Amino acid sequence: MNARMPAVFFGHGNPMNALETNAFTKGWSAMAASLPRPKAILAVSAHWYVPFTGVTVADWPRTIHDFGGFPKPLYEVQYRAPGSPELAARVRELLRPLDVQPDERWGLDHGTWSVLLHVYPDADVPIVQLSIDETRDASWHFETARKLAPLRDEGVLIVGSGNLVHNLHTYSWGNRAAEPYDWARRFEATARELLARADFAPLVDYASLGRDALLSAPTPDHYLPLVYVLAQHGHGDAVSFPVEGYDGGSISMLAVQIG
Repeated sequence: MNARMPAVFFGHGNPMNALETNAFTKGWSAMAASLPRPKAILAVSAHWYVPFTGVTVADWPRTIHDFGGFPKPLYEVQYRAPGSPELAARVRELLRPLDVQPDERWGLDHGTWSVLLHVYPDADVPIVQLSIDETRDASWHFETARKLAPLRDEGVLIVGSGNLVHNLHTYSWGNRAAEPYDWARRFEATARELLARADFAPLVDYASLGRDALLSAPTPDHYLPLVYVLAQHGHGDAVSFPVEGYDGGSISMLAVQIG
Protein backbone atom coordinates (compact mmCIF):
# COMPACT_ATOMS: atom_id res chain seq x y z
CA MET A 1 0.00 0.00 0.00
CA ASN A 2 1.36 3.44 -0.93
CA ALA A 3 2.08 5.98 1.80
CA ARG A 4 -0.05 9.08 1.47
CA MET A 5 2.02 11.63 -0.37
CA PRO A 6 2.25 15.29 0.54
CA ALA A 7 1.67 18.03 -2.00
CA VAL A 8 4.31 20.71 -2.49
CA PHE A 9 4.41 24.19 -3.97
CA PHE A 10 7.87 25.36 -5.00
CA GLY A 11 8.83 28.98 -5.53
CA HIS A 12 11.13 28.34 -8.50
CA GLY A 13 12.37 31.85 -9.27
CA ASN A 14 15.25 32.51 -11.65
CA PRO A 15 16.01 29.70 -14.15
CA MET A 16 19.69 30.02 -13.17
CA ASN A 17 18.78 28.20 -9.96
CA ALA A 18 19.06 25.08 -12.09
CA LEU A 19 22.83 25.56 -12.26
CA GLU A 20 23.48 27.28 -8.95
CA THR A 21 24.09 26.09 -5.43
CA ASN A 22 22.42 28.53 -3.06
CA ALA A 23 20.11 28.55 -0.06
CA PHE A 24 17.09 27.76 -2.24
CA THR A 25 18.61 24.86 -4.17
CA LYS A 26 20.10 23.43 -0.97
CA GLY A 27 16.63 23.56 0.55
CA TRP A 28 15.14 21.72 -2.43
CA SER A 29 17.83 19.05 -2.24
CA ALA A 30 17.22 18.59 1.49
CA MET A 31 13.51 18.07 0.89
CA ALA A 32 14.17 14.84 -0.99
CA ALA A 33 15.25 13.18 2.26
CA SER A 34 12.04 14.15 4.06
CA LEU A 35 9.56 13.35 1.29
CA PRO A 36 8.27 9.80 0.79
CA ARG A 37 9.56 8.29 -2.43
CA PRO A 38 6.88 9.02 -5.07
CA LYS A 39 5.69 6.55 -7.67
CA ALA A 40 5.28 9.50 -10.04
CA ILE A 41 4.93 13.29 -10.04
CA LEU A 42 2.10 15.42 -11.38
CA ALA A 43 3.47 18.92 -11.95
CA VAL A 44 1.52 22.14 -12.48
CA SER A 45 3.89 24.85 -13.70
CA ALA A 46 3.39 28.56 -14.22
CA HIS A 47 5.00 28.16 -17.63
CA TRP A 48 2.36 25.96 -19.23
CA TYR A 49 -0.32 28.64 -19.17
CA VAL A 50 -2.57 28.13 -22.18
CA PRO A 51 -6.25 28.44 -23.15
CA PHE A 52 -7.06 24.77 -22.51
CA THR A 53 -6.45 21.97 -20.03
CA GLY A 54 -3.83 19.59 -21.33
CA VAL A 55 -1.74 16.77 -19.90
CA THR A 56 1.56 15.42 -21.22
CA VAL A 57 1.43 11.86 -22.50
CA ALA A 58 4.90 11.31 -23.98
CA ASP A 59 6.97 8.38 -22.75
CA TRP A 60 10.04 10.65 -22.63
CA PRO A 61 9.00 14.33 -22.35
CA ARG A 62 11.49 16.79 -23.78
CA THR A 63 13.35 19.38 -21.70
CA ILE A 64 11.96 22.78 -22.70
CA HIS A 65 14.24 25.82 -22.47
CA ASP A 66 11.45 28.39 -22.33
CA PHE A 67 13.47 31.54 -21.61
CA GLY A 68 15.90 33.89 -23.31
CA GLY A 69 19.09 35.79 -22.58
CA PHE A 70 20.72 33.31 -20.22
CA PRO A 71 24.19 31.71 -20.39
CA LYS A 72 24.71 28.85 -22.83
CA PRO A 73 25.14 26.14 -20.13
CA LEU A 74 21.54 26.65 -19.06
CA TYR A 75 20.31 25.75 -22.56
CA GLU A 76 22.42 22.60 -22.44
CA VAL A 77 20.65 21.18 -19.39
CA GLN A 78 18.69 18.03 -20.15
CA TYR A 79 16.45 16.54 -17.48
CA ARG A 80 15.68 13.13 -18.90
CA ALA A 81 12.94 11.96 -16.58
CA PRO A 82 10.43 9.50 -18.04
CA GLY A 83 6.81 10.39 -18.57
CA SER A 84 3.85 8.31 -17.48
CA PRO A 85 1.01 7.78 -19.94
CA GLU A 86 -0.68 5.76 -17.18
CA LEU A 87 -0.73 8.73 -14.82
CA ALA A 88 -1.90 11.00 -17.64
CA ALA A 89 -4.83 8.65 -18.25
CA ARG A 90 -5.64 8.63 -14.55
CA VAL A 91 -5.64 12.44 -14.46
CA ARG A 92 -8.02 12.56 -17.41
CA GLU A 93 -10.27 10.05 -15.63
CA LEU A 94 -10.34 12.03 -12.38
CA LEU A 95 -11.13 15.31 -14.14
CA ARG A 96 -14.06 14.02 -16.20
CA PRO A 97 -16.26 15.42 -17.66
CA LEU A 98 -13.66 18.12 -18.26
CA ASP A 99 -12.04 17.70 -21.67
CA VAL A 100 -8.36 17.23 -20.80
CA GLN A 101 -6.38 17.16 -24.03
CA PRO A 102 -3.55 14.61 -24.29
CA ASP A 103 -0.45 16.49 -25.42
CA GLU A 104 2.64 14.89 -26.96
CA ARG A 105 4.36 18.16 -27.96
CA TRP A 106 4.83 19.80 -24.58
CA GLY A 107 7.41 18.42 -22.20
CA LEU A 108 8.98 19.61 -18.95
CA ASP A 109 9.35 23.38 -18.80
CA HIS A 110 11.80 25.11 -16.50
CA GLY A 111 9.20 25.59 -13.80
CA THR A 112 9.36 21.83 -13.40
CA TRP A 113 12.87 20.75 -14.25
CA SER A 114 14.86 23.62 -12.71
CA VAL A 115 13.53 22.57 -9.30
CA LEU A 116 13.19 18.81 -9.65
CA LEU A 117 16.74 18.32 -10.88
CA HIS A 118 17.77 19.36 -7.35
CA VAL A 119 15.14 17.22 -5.61
CA TYR A 120 15.56 14.15 -7.82
CA PRO A 121 18.92 14.62 -9.57
CA ASP A 122 18.86 11.13 -11.07
CA ALA A 123 15.71 12.02 -13.05
CA ASP A 124 14.32 8.61 -12.18
CA VAL A 125 10.78 9.57 -11.12
CA PRO A 126 8.17 9.68 -13.93
CA ILE A 127 6.69 13.14 -14.45
CA VAL A 128 3.47 14.34 -16.06
CA GLN A 129 2.61 18.02 -16.49
CA LEU A 130 -0.90 19.44 -16.30
CA SER A 131 -1.51 22.78 -17.96
CA ILE A 132 -3.16 25.82 -16.40
CA ASP A 133 -6.19 26.99 -18.40
CA GLU A 134 -5.72 30.76 -18.63
CA THR A 135 -9.42 31.29 -19.42
CA ARG A 136 -10.56 30.09 -15.97
CA ASP A 137 -10.56 31.90 -12.65
CA ALA A 138 -8.84 30.80 -9.45
CA SER A 139 -11.97 29.30 -7.87
CA TRP A 140 -12.44 27.05 -10.91
CA HIS A 141 -8.85 25.89 -10.63
CA PHE A 142 -9.27 25.18 -6.92
CA GLU A 143 -12.40 23.09 -7.44
CA THR A 144 -10.84 21.27 -10.40
CA ALA A 145 -7.67 20.54 -8.44
CA ARG A 146 -9.66 19.01 -5.57
CA LYS A 147 -10.61 16.17 -7.91
CA LEU A 148 -6.93 15.21 -8.08
CA ALA A 149 -6.67 14.49 -4.34
CA PRO A 150 -7.01 10.68 -4.71
CA LEU A 151 -3.60 10.69 -6.39
CA ARG A 152 -1.98 11.35 -3.02
CA ASP A 153 -3.09 7.88 -1.89
CA GLU A 154 -1.78 6.36 -5.11
CA GLY A 155 1.84 7.35 -4.56
CA VAL A 156 1.75 10.50 -6.69
CA LEU A 157 3.50 13.67 -5.55
CA ILE A 158 1.47 16.68 -6.68
CA VAL A 159 3.79 19.62 -7.32
CA GLY A 160 2.95 23.23 -8.08
CA SER A 161 5.74 25.48 -9.32
CA GLY A 162 5.44 29.26 -9.49
CA ASN A 163 5.99 32.04 -6.96
CA LEU A 164 3.74 33.46 -4.26
CA VAL A 165 5.18 36.90 -5.03
CA HIS A 166 6.22 37.40 -8.65
CA ASN A 167 6.53 40.95 -9.97
CA LEU A 168 9.18 41.24 -12.69
CA HIS A 169 8.42 44.94 -13.23
CA THR A 170 9.92 45.72 -9.83
CA TYR A 171 12.64 43.03 -9.87
CA SER A 172 16.14 44.21 -8.99
CA TRP A 173 17.96 42.81 -12.02
CA GLY A 174 21.34 44.08 -10.89
CA ASN A 175 21.04 42.86 -7.32
CA ARG A 176 19.38 39.50 -6.68
CA ALA A 177 20.12 39.92 -2.95
CA ALA A 178 18.05 43.11 -2.71
CA GLU A 179 15.79 43.41 0.32
CA PRO A 180 12.15 42.54 -0.41
CA TYR A 181 9.67 45.34 -0.91
CA ASP A 182 7.41 46.16 2.02
CA TRP A 183 4.33 45.13 0.06
CA ALA A 184 5.93 41.76 -0.76
CA ARG A 185 6.76 41.14 2.88
CA ARG A 186 3.25 42.07 3.99
CA PHE A 187 1.53 39.87 1.42
CA GLU A 188 3.73 36.87 2.21
CA ALA A 189 3.14 37.36 5.94
CA THR A 190 -0.62 37.46 5.36
CA ALA A 191 -0.47 34.40 3.13
CA ARG A 192 1.61 32.44 5.64
CA GLU A 193 -0.84 33.26 8.41
CA LEU A 194 -3.79 32.08 6.31
CA LEU A 195 -1.91 28.98 5.21
CA ALA A 196 -0.94 28.05 8.75
CA ARG A 197 -4.59 27.96 9.81
CA ALA A 198 -5.76 26.36 6.53
CA ASP A 199 -7.95 29.36 5.72
CA PHE A 200 -7.67 29.04 1.96
CA ALA A 201 -10.72 30.94 0.70
CA PRO A 202 -9.03 34.39 0.88
CA LEU A 203 -5.97 32.96 -0.87
CA VAL A 204 -8.07 31.56 -3.71
CA ASP A 205 -9.81 34.94 -4.02
CA TYR A 206 -6.43 36.64 -3.61
CA ALA A 207 -7.44 39.90 -5.29
CA SER A 208 -9.72 40.48 -2.28
CA LEU A 209 -6.59 40.84 -0.14
CA GLY A 210 -5.96 44.28 -1.57
CA ARG A 211 -3.12 46.27 -3.07
CA ASP A 212 -0.32 44.15 -1.61
CA ALA A 213 -1.78 41.06 -3.27
CA LEU A 214 -2.22 42.80 -6.62
CA LEU A 215 1.39 44.00 -6.57
CA SER A 216 2.60 40.55 -5.53
CA ALA A 217 0.59 38.67 -8.17
CA PRO A 218 -0.04 41.16 -10.99
CA THR A 219 -0.67 38.20 -13.30
CA PRO A 220 -2.13 34.85 -12.17
CA ASP A 221 0.27 32.47 -13.93
CA HIS A 222 2.83 32.11 -11.13
CA TYR A 223 0.20 32.20 -8.39
CA LEU A 224 -2.23 29.55 -9.63
CA PRO A 225 0.12 26.56 -9.10
CA LEU A 226 -0.19 27.33 -5.37
CA VAL A 227 -3.97 27.03 -5.67
CA TYR A 228 -3.58 23.50 -7.08
CA VAL A 229 -1.52 22.52 -4.04
CA LEU A 230 -3.87 24.13 -1.51
CA ALA A 231 -6.72 22.10 -2.98
CA GLN A 232 -4.97 18.91 -1.83
CA HIS A 233 -5.32 19.77 1.85
CA GLY A 234 -7.18 17.14 3.81
CA HIS A 235 -8.19 16.53 7.41
CA GLY A 236 -5.20 16.53 9.71
CA ASP A 237 -2.72 17.77 7.11
CA ALA A 238 -0.02 20.03 8.47
CA VAL A 239 1.17 23.04 6.49
CA SER A 240 4.89 23.81 6.54
CA PHE A 241 7.36 26.10 4.78
CA PRO A 242 10.53 24.10 4.03
CA VAL A 243 12.18 26.82 1.90
CA GLU A 244 11.86 30.60 2.20
CA GLY A 245 13.53 33.82 1.11
CA TYR A 246 13.45 36.36 -1.72
CA ASP A 247 15.16 36.89 -5.05
CA GLY A 248 15.61 40.39 -6.46
CA GLY A 249 13.29 41.97 -3.92
CA SER A 250 10.06 41.02 -5.68
CA ILE A 251 10.13 37.23 -6.08
CA SER A 252 9.24 35.07 -3.08
CA MET A 253 10.99 31.69 -3.02
CA LEU A 254 8.62 30.32 -0.39
CA ALA A 255 7.89 26.60 -0.60
CA VAL A 256 4.64 25.33 0.89
CA GLN A 257 4.16 21.68 1.87
CA ILE A 258 0.76 20.16 2.58
CA GLY A 259 0.97 16.99 4.64
